[in-house]
Amino acid sequence: MKIALVTGASRGLGAEMARALGAAGWAVAVNYAHDDAGAAGVVDDIRAAGGKAAPARFDVTDADAVAAGLADIRTSLGPVDLIVNNATGPQPVLAIEDQSWEHYLGQLEFFLKGPLYLLKNVLPDWRARKSGRIINIGSEVVETGSAKFAHYVAAKAAMIGLTRSWATELGPDGITVNLVAPGFTPVERHADASPESIERHRSHVLLGRMGVPSDVAAVVVFVASPGADFITGQTIPVNGGRTFG
Repeated sequence: MKIALVTGASRGLGAEMARALGAAGWAVAVNYAHDDAGAAGVVDDIRAAGGKAAPARFDVTDADAVAAGLADIRTSLGPVDLIVNNATGPQPVLAIEDQSWEHYLGQLEFFLKGPLYLLKNVLPDWRARKSGRIINIGSEVVETGSAKFAHYVAAKAAMIGLTRSWATELGPDGITVNLVAPGFTPVERHADASPESIERHRSHVLLGRMGVPSDVAAVVVFVASPGADFITGQTIPVNGGRTFG
């Protein structure tokens, strides 16, 4: 059984990805930073469906915590074969006048620093095995250029560059690196989104509906599967046709 680590998996898209990977036969390390109850619920869901899972509490932006967390996963489940970089922090909407450089650095912490620490920790093992898979979770905002969101948009754009560069460097080692870019997919963190904003978004979706977490999770499962063995360095949009990529 192969081992998947899904970061930020105690709720929202991460939780759905973790459940879907568990249903697809992966043993899943459910990473989180604070929400013990949420992570335990996801682990219980996977186990109740006949899968294998364990909680993995650590901060992906802390190098020492990442090293200790991956050591714990090796003990509880085994060496990680797949990393899904989904963890994120606060995403404030701010006019340029209200943005600071720290807002940009805060986004880069999750979307570049965390993935780097995780990859560096597993890379010696993956290179020795000539195997390994990374799925970065991006966003359609790189294509839409959402206003008052430049700190988040810029960091997600940087994640695309990181994906392509890593794919180029790691391809000879049999390691694939891809990015799945969801559109606006309402989850718990969007509970305060107005009906007007949701309808405004939906009106630009060619398929005429909002995305749901299972739409994104299904693509993640495919990119993690043997069916995607010959795909690397790609950005895969999951947004009902709102953008073309």
